[in-house]
Amino acid sequence: MLDRVVIDALFPADLPEPAHWEQRYPPRQLPEGAQVTRFGPSPTGFVHIGGVYVASIDRDVAAHSGGVYLVRVEDTDQSREVEGALAQFARAFDYFGIRPDEDEEHGNYGPYHQSARERIYLSYVRELLRHGKAYLCFATKDELADITSRQRAAKIPTGYYGSWAIWRDADPAAVQASLAQGTPYVVRFRAPDTAGNRVRFTDVIRGELEHEANRNDTVILKSSDQTPRLPTYHFAHAVDDHLMRVTLVIRGEEWISSVPLHLQLFDALRFEPVSYAHIAPLMKQIAGGKRKLSKRTDPEAGVDFYIEAGYPAEAVLYYLRGLANGRLAELPLDQALATPIRLDQCGVAGPLVDLVKLEDLSADHIATLPGHQIIAAVRTWAAQFDPELVTVLDAEQDLALRALSVERDGVDNPRKDLRKWSDFRAAYGFFFPQLFVPLSGPTDERLIPLGVDSTVAANFAHDFADGYQHLDDPQEWFNQIRELAAKHGFAPNAKEYKKNPDAYPGSIREASQLIRVALTGSTRSPDLPAIAQALGAPEVLRRLHALAS
Repeated sequence: MLDRVVIDALFPADLPEPAHWEQRYPPRQLPEGAQVTRFGPSPTGFVHIGGVYVASIDRDVAAHSGGVYLVRVEDTDQSREVEGALAQFARAFDYFGIRPDEDEEHGNYGPYHQSARERIYLSYVRELLRHGKAYLCFATKDELADITSRQRAAKIPTGYYGSWAIWRDADPAAVQASLAQGTPYVVRFRAPDTAGNRVRFTDVIRGELEHEANRNDTVILKSSDQTPRLPTYHFAHAVDDHLMRVTLVIRGEEWISSVPLHLQLFDALRFEPVSYAHIAPLMKQIAGGKRKLSKRTDPEAGVDFYIEAGYPAEAVLYYLRGLANGRLAELPLDQALATPIRLDQCGVAGPLVDLVKLEDLSADHIATLPGHQIIAAVRTWAAQFDPELVTVLDAEQDLALRALSVERDGVDNPRKDLRKWSDFRAAYGFFFPQLFVPLSGPTDERLIPLGVDSTVAANFAHDFADGYQHLDDPQEWFNQIRELAAKHGFAPNAKEYKKNPDAYPGSIREASQLIRVALTGSTRSPDLPAIAQALGAPEVLRRLHALAS
């Protein structure tokens, strides 16, 4: 083992002892049973919806236990950092309302970026070196590759362990000689001699698990020729979770295999280990089965997909909570959002992300909202993704509210044509003169599906406009179409028209559809009399004249 003087010379002379950090970050004064959870985003790519899923569980568990939810940016792998990734995390936290109790902006246990905690890590690395629980390793990339190649040829587990760990028990003189030559080195954890042993631990979600004990002498501090000297994730996580006084780590199931190493690190550092809860990943249905939702191939894997489409945050969170605990999916949205998530009710099989179901839930939610709240939400979304719509909504607030009231206000089964805020233009854009494109006359291609002669269509629209009355009663309003259709020779119903199609220009259906297309640009729309009331008589006549011209 290296002499303490040699070890200490590798570190800054003013580097504090671990006791300094223990005093700087004392145990939290929290109620019994309170959980301190953390979410650790890595700025190496875009935000996966699974991150929001886990973060929302983190926040919920902490809040309902009287604890603390913190966000710690795990940016030790700076070579892979993606520009704008942190801004995306902030955008996701804001949009979904899962802001932490502690982060870089506020909190007494920071810094909350691992890249700013170098001195903390160095103190604990030095301590492990002093006690022989870590060692310097000068193995080159070629040497490591050769070790792996020979292990594969021998058909034994690959890794840096036992006799394959060529610097594990190196002569201190050889180590000092390499240091004197300025050879770059890493610091490796000296794994306990547990080859072939099994380790048992209790997962909060999965119960008791058993895995092979870690045998690898894992790198805990990256190469000495790098500035700053940063640790690997495994070591940083152990130190940070201890000093931030985290009690429960909720993370993806892919980290289960790392628990044996993490428990060894906690033990070597003489820390009280945290509890772990490993969440099953979100899945996607594919032909013949399912697979993990992939950020490479599935647009819906990215958080920005939901933000850009304008899915209401409450609806997405409601849906995700239902994936975490099936019982919450059976509750009304408000109740489900307020009811605690129970980790012991999280499944071990990955839940399927079904966008059709999410859109149904979202439509149901939006249908319960008052018009002014919908307009405000659409405007907020449009400010970023559809600026023209903002201008229109600001200029036509009363019209927007009238449009939204059609088949929504005062009815038992309100319309559900808004599944997300980006649907607003397609579903309601025709109400607004600034967005609606009037027909270009009776030959407009939007009239083709009706099969009505253009001359008949023009004359019908002209006469309808000429005698139009802006009536409040829906039946009386529609009778105007019915009476005029009879005068223009339209069949009174589809059955009569079908008996003798050559005798009529169409049925009452085609006649009403002429007016529908004139007013909305589409053969499908809400109730026509209600649309006319929302538009107002001048706009109705303007659109009718566009068909008649």
